[in-house]
Amino acid sequence: MSDGISQLERQCLDKGMRMTEQRRVIARVLSESFDHPDVEELYRRAAKVDNKISIATIYRTVRLFEEAGILERHDFRDGRSRYETISDEHHDHLIDVNSGKVVEFQNEEIEQLQRKIAEDLGYKLVDHRMELYAVPIDKAN
Repeated sequence: MSDGISQLERQCLDKGMRMTEQRRVIARVLSESFDHPDVEELYRRAAKVDNKISIATIYRTVRLFEEAGILERHDFRDGRSRYETISDEHHDHLIDVNSGKVVEFQNEEIEQLQRKIAEDLGYKLVDHRMELYAVPIDKAN
């Protein structure tokens, strides 16, 4: 964060978005998140910074950020929408179905295979999303 502004705040400003103090807090909380928090978790984190933030403000703000194309919503089959900032670097997700932990990964072999599959079917791949659902390997067996 240069000049005290988070990456997400900078993206909002670049899109001409009016940044209230509460939006700034939410943007900072999202920028500092290394996980994929849901609205309830974002509310808990943001309320520690500004206890006047309501959960309704969180919902409105994540919807606004999502509509602006700076925040991505995921449904990892756990019944709640989870969020992450949109980045220039593509990555996929592996979700531990026992704990809910989300592991981001990149694999060039998979990327090449996906492009080849699209080409073999007569298409040029322009985007994709991969989510792997897994359980930890039991080391005892």
